[in-house]
Amino acid sequence: MDVIDSLEAAIAAVEEARSVPLSASCVVNRSEMLKLLDSIKVAFPNDLSKAISILRRQEEILEDANQQSDAIIEQARQEVARLVEQTTIVASARKEANRIVADATSESKKDREEIEAYIDSRLATLEVILNKTLDVISKGRDQLGGFETKHALSDLTK
Repeated sequence: MDVIDSLEAAIAAVEEARSVPLSASCVVNRSEMLKLLDSIKVAFPNDLSKAISILRRQEEILEDANQQSDAIIEQARQEVARLVEQTTIVASARKEANRIVADATSESKKDREEIEAYIDSRLATLEVILNKTLDVISKGRDQLGGFETKHALSDLTK
């Protein structure tokens, strides 16, 4: 039984004791009360030394708790900063990726237009050559029919 329990038992014993008529006194069992007081006397130094030790360590315990809470708060701040930085990095990366895709799409469209223009000019040149060739063939056939084709071959080289 610790000091608190023993004191509560002593208080209960006094409260439950028979009172002496016409007086504030009461009759308490002497051996029970002495037994309770002896247990208090024995337990008191031990509990008192624990209490004194806790009181002496109170500032040390509070300082340790404050240091731990400060460390936890700092760690949380660092984690928040890291997450915010990651979010910023991811947003920047997405923005840069979108810019690159837009640039590539624009460049692709421009290249396609240039290629189509080049192919169109080459096809136009081929069309001119083929038309001249058809003219020469037509004149050759006409010559076979008796027409003069000297001038038609000279037009082909132009």
